[in-house]
Amino acid sequence: MIEYDPERRLGIFWVSCEAGTYIRTLCVHLGLLLGVGGQMQELRRVRSGVMSEKDHMVTMHDVLDAQWLYDNHKDESYLRRVVYPLEKLLTSHKRLVMKDSAVNAICYGAKIMLPGVLRYEDGIEVNQEIVVITTKGEAICMAIALMTTAVISTCDHGIVAKIKRVIMERDTYPRKWGLGPKASQKKLMIKQGLLDKHGKPTDSTPVAWTQEYVDYSDSAKREVAAKAAKAPQEVVEVVKAPKVVDEVVKAPKRKRESESDETSPQLVKKEKKKKKDKKAKAGVDSADDPGDGVCRNTADTKGEGAAVPRCVCPPAALGVGGHRNRPQRLLRSVLLAGRSVEVRHWGGAESYAQNDHGIASPIPKRLPGLSGLP
Repeated sequence: MIEYDPERRLGIFWVSCEAGTYIRTLCVHLGLLLGVGGQMQELRRVRSGVMSEKDHMVTMHDVLDAQWLYDNHKDESYLRRVVYPLEKLLTSHKRLVMKDSAVNAICYGAKIMLPGVLRYEDGIEVNQEIVVITTKGEAICMAIALMTTAVISTCDHGIVAKIKRVIMERDTYPRKWGLGPKASQKKLMIKQGLLDKHGKPTDSTPVAWTQEYVDYSDSAKREVAAKAAKAPQEVVEVVKAPKVVDEVVKAPKRKRESESDETSPQLVKKEKKKKKDKKAKAGVDSADDPGDGVCRNTADTKGEGAAVPRCVCPPAALGVGGHRNRPQRLLRSVLLAGRSVEVRHWGGAESYAQNDHGIASPIPKRLPGLSGLP
């Protein structure tokens, strides 16, 4: 808290925060915690990064006057005092100094390799954001460190950092790659016709070149990988050859298994026939019984009260003469026990109840006053 006015109920406080902080919401939450309520009236940014409102502040009129002075009198002193270089924003980052011969290659997206590093700052950690500069202090790019300072000092090869954003424009520094002894010899052989225009060997290429030269391009790596992939396949085929013989030897056993599989459905069919015969015999025995008015094919289903028997006989068995030809006697005997029965037929199911004369009659689906009926 910097200042507070009790009459206006206005307070001024200073906050140091990261990018994306909601200061307006912070004011509301402070008012809620104090129990008086609060809201933001004014917000002013006094610092951003290394730039603050107390240092290096100019107006738009200064920029206009500096441009006029440079255009008319070729004096850039005022312009240099008004417009600062980009590197001023990166003074808080760890630095990595590169050789002049590697600058343009990095501008074209080459990897930051250790042989191209000239100097490095102490305290660099892995995955830390650093700035890559030239010997004159010009920013080349922003990068993510892949080596610590200790590793850089002990190694002589490898990738030091991964490029995050290139700052310097291309061809600001001269192009220096492709000027080594091997590259120069390769260019000379292309001119002489010993290599094709892409630098690939031909029939006229010397044997010494094909044996000594190592191509690190992507196409060469693919060719080597393809050759390496073919070799294991041949070995695998040779190893698999004895397994084929084993399969031939085991073939009769598989046939026996298949024969057992073929016979198993026949056994299942026989068992089904036996079950059907048993059911048919049981039906004949029940048909020979005189019948006591109780259906052997009724299935009890639980309702609200007692179990209600449901007749599941086929329609042909429910004739007019008695159970299995005497349905009225069945229904009467069941209703006298204080229960109702539901007779199933092809058209659906009907419920029967006993009337005053002891004759079972169909019950409507919705009949008020009858409880315990399905």
